[in-house]
Amino acid sequence: MSDQLLKINELSVSVKDKSILHSVNLSIGVGETHVLMGPNGAGKSTLGYALMGNLSYHVDDGEILFENKPIQNETPDKRAKEGIFLSFQNPLEVPGITLSSFLRTSIQQRRGERIRVFAFKKEMEQAMELLSMDKFYADRDLNVGFSGGEKKKAEILQMLMLKPKLAILDETDSGLDVDAVRTVSKGIEEYQKNQQGSLLIITHSTRILESLRVDYTHVMVDGKIVCTGSAALIDEINQNGFESFLDQMQQK
Repeated sequence: MSDQLLKINELSVSVKDKSILHSVNLSIGVGETHVLMGPNGAGKSTLGYALMGNLSYHVDDGEILFENKPIQNETPDKRAKEGIFLSFQNPLEVPGITLSSFLRTSIQQRRGERIRVFAFKKEMEQAMELLSMDKFYADRDLNVGFSGGEKKKAEILQMLMLKPKLAILDETDSGLDVDAVRTVSKGIEEYQKNQQGSLLIITHSTRILESLRVDYTHVMVDGKIVCTGSAALIDEINQNGFESFLDQMQQK
């Protein structure tokens, strides 16, 4: 059994005084890949933002332990420095800061030391090649004028360069064509295999999961995790959807 990296105990979260998550429990071990699925509006993205410390998401009850330390009161930048990464469903554009500058600054803040320009450039070019990204994107303002696919690739590039202990991927395959999904999956597989990072993949589609090893699958309905299983649960959802889980909630 993997060493425990993240443990969520009875977590309840609200947004603008509206309760979204209700007593959520979840544990992720080092190197494990967990998939969180559920119908639209179930609270999946809320969990990701709450774990990252977004100030719009208020923890009403429960705790978040990362490497056995409570972090529910830590700021997003402190959580990032501890090794948590969130890939946004809709990546933000940042005019005036190039992708390369953003990444180099982020890595230096994470490590608390300056990094060599040549080594950084070489590593970045190798990661961009893996993701089939043109090198000129490195000198473009972050996500400004990027297509949807290039924005998602830039998010995965950040993950590969920052090397977080836990990567939370929120609908990373949303809006991508088949080729882009394959490329993004390749980057996630690189992180999974060679960096041995832990993953929480939030999705309502299964295209991005086809080439990945999945250890646990969770189903969220109405802000609660109602079922946990193996990768086989993904096949069941593909065949039958979420109807049976919705019925279970209605009967309670």
